[in-house]
Amino acid sequence: MTEDAPARQSVQAIDRAVAIMSVFSRARPVAGVSEIATLTSLSRSTVHRILASLANHGLVTQLPRSTDYSLGPRLIGLAETARQRLSMELQAEPAMTALRDVTGETVALHILDATPARRTLAQVESVHALRRTYTDIGAPLAPHQGAPGKVLLAFADEVLQERVLRDDLRSAVTLSKIDVDALRAELAEIRAKGYALSLEERVPGVVGVAVPVRDHTGVVVAALSVSVPALRAGVAELEAIAPRAKEAADELSAQLGYRPD
Repeated sequence: MTEDAPARQSVQAIDRAVAIMSVFSRARPVAGVSEIATLTSLSRSTVHRILASLANHGLVTQLPRSTDYSLGPRLIGLAETARQRLSMELQAEPAMTALRDVTGETVALHILDATPARRTLAQVESVHALRRTYTDIGAPLAPHQGAPGKVLLAFADEVLQERVLRDDLRSAVTLSKIDVDALRAELAEIRAKGYALSLEERVPGVVGVAVPVRDHTGVVVAALSVSVPALRAGVAELEAIAPRAKEAADELSAQLGYRPD
């Protein structure tokens, strides 16, 4: 057996599992082993074995008192996660572009995942030749470093927030230990003001401001940030951008179903 044979077998198993799951649709929400075997051109034994494995992971489920199957409950959570991410990125683009046009600076959309890590989902780049460009889209970053991470951390649920604050927190630039009490106070101030500032905290030469984005339940699900080369902005300029950023975030929050009342 060649070295890459296991990889080929693994891919084949995934292909077969996807083919089986693709049998189910709105027109065919339930299917039996024989029907699936016919539609996928797989043997009944192969279909039965893969269905058993998919059922163990909640991706399909066997109907009570029946040999038929349907798609499983775990797919609901996976689909919702994908829907929210895709929907948020698509809906955010107009507000992000408008904010970029007003400020002339790079605007980005960020989330906090369950790791917990801050991840950048999308950006609309500055019109200036000298500008902040995110080269780490999707990469996990420490949530306590930089304005968008601090906004997300400030509005995160207490359990997740404490997981971060109990860690060995370090500066992204100097690697020095972060004063947790000072960070707690800053997070409280961010919640009160509704925005966070970053003065070359994560990337030398770059400053920024970030604001929260809420979904239909009022939970903060993302952050919008405006990043500026430090030679073009300081605290006063960032605080002047903050109201514009809040307007853009409010627009996106409304699109996600948030109503302040």
